[in-house]
Formats: sequence, C-alpha cells, structure tokens
Amino acid sequence: MTPITDALPDAPCYLDGAYAPLREAKVSVLDRGFIFGDGVYEVVPAYGGQPFCFDEHMARLGRSLAELRIGNPHTPAEWRAIAMRLIDAAPAAQRAGMQGIYIQVTRGVAPRDHAMPQGLVPTVFVMVNPMKPVSEATRAAGVACVSAPDFRWQKAHIKTTSLLGAVLARQISVEAGAAETIMFRDDWLSEASSSNVWVVRDGAVSGPPKDELVLAGIRYGLIERLCAEAGIAFSLRRIARDEVFGADELLLSSASKELLPVATLDGQAIGSGRPGPIYQALYAGYQRAKARSTQQQGVPA
Repeated sequence: MTPITDALPDAPCYLDGAYAPLREAKVSVLDRGFIFGDGVYEVVPAYGGQPFCFDEHMARLGRSLAELRIGNPHTPAEWRAIAMRLIDAAPAAQRAGMQGIYIQVTRGVAPRDHAMPQGLVPTVFVMVNPMKPVSEATRAAGVACVSAPDFRWQKAHIKTTSLLGAVLARQISVEAGAAETIMFRDDWLSEASSSNVWVVRDGAVSGPPKDELVLAGIRYGLIERLCAEAGIAFSLRRIARDEVFGADELLLSSASKELLPVATLDGQAIGSGRPGPIYQALYAGYQRAKARSTQQQGVPA
C-alpha cells in the first residue's frame, strides 16, 4: 500500500516561519491542535491569483483567535504576504483558476492538560490548494439537501478546527446522496454543515441572526451588499422550520460554493424546484463583485 505521504503534492506550504514542500511539513504530536482541536482556521478564496474578501477573512480570524485567547501571530499585511508567496509558487494554470488559501493557527505545543498553558508559541500553518468550482449544470438544476437536528456545541460562531460535529453532519448528506445537511435547533434554522443558509420569501432574503449558534460567514456581509445593489429586501432574524420548507427559494453560501440554489429538501421541492430569480440576481452580482475585486488588485477580469 502506498504511504499517504507519497500522494501529497510538492506544492510549498508555510509552517512556523518556514516554507517547505507540503509532504515534508511536520507538527508535534503534542500540538494542542492535534490533541484537543485547540485552534482556528480560515479558508480564503482566490480568483486569478488574488484573494477575495481577504480583509473580512482576516477580521474573522482575529475574532476567532480572541475567543480562544490565542494571540494573533501576524498582522493582516503579513498574512497577505504569506498567502501571496504561496499563490505565486503555484503553476500558472492553477493561479488562473479558483484557489483556496487555508490558514490554521493552534495554541501550540505543550504537555497534555486541558487547562490553557500560558506563554505558548502558536503553531501557524498555511497552504494553497486548487478549488473546484460548482459546475454550470449543477447551478442550473439546483442541489438536493437533507435536514437534521443541529447537535453541535453552543459556540458555533468560532471557526475552530474542532470540526467533528460538522463532519458528522456532512456525512448525513453524503450517505443520502445530497449536497448539504441543513440543520435546525429546536425547529429554528441555524446553518448547514459547511454553508450558511438563506431563505427567500416574497422577493426578500432572510438569514439566521449573528449569534453564538451560527458561524457568520464572510458572505453574510457580501450578500447584504448584493441585495442592496439589486434592490432586494434583506434581514437577519429567527426562521422557523416550516418557513424553510415553504420558501420560494433556498440558497447556500460558502467560500467554495459562492451562492448555490437548493432544489429539494428532504425530497420536497423548494418553490418551483428550480433556481429562482433572486438566486439569479444575487449570483450575477457575486460575479460582478469578483470581477471588481480582481480589477482593483490589478488583475484583468
């Protein structure tokens, strides 16, 4: 059997101040990220070799670190420099497409003890991978989702590396042949396993409020801006399960999905069972936002 390390790419990564091929990167088994999942992460999309919404991602990284009482090891400018060096090291064809900048910070290495040790040096890891865009055929048809109780912990607003709850939730949809698992706490919408969820009713877009039960994705602010540009009403509020199933349209958002229409939930058609006009308007606005971002950073659209 071929060792898994032999299948790892030779692309460079950043680990604790040094750049090296990913296959050569090593972390101590006593790192608290390995022992406890004691760390946070971000995934920043990049288009045409330029990060998208980078400042917003860095702001959320800072909030997550503060929640775990881990000092931010880099300034936004330093994070950007690390990311750009890794992006620039990728093959030209990969840079021209969609990439994901993965950033992870753990509390560091210490003898195993649940209490938070003081004075640790955080472990910092960054890599850049190609991301596969959602196909046009999938966008045209919409995706199937399933529902499940939200059995995760009460601090979902922290983008922590402790992702077992999300892994188990995603596996529910994998085994059902669906794209995502949309979760409810006491019959109120929270989010999907790795996406935020948006309900469209009577031409207005609504999402769950920003609180400790939801990871407020970077697209929260972006979708609000896109709605304003398109003259679409936008609100954040508690959304009951019945309203989700009775929506005119249901949308998912994430760094990799961008904005994606849901055609069915638990086998029941959402609205017409096809992508609707609000999705079409917001997705077109999303593409314009990407084009503006690359142009502002000096990259032809």
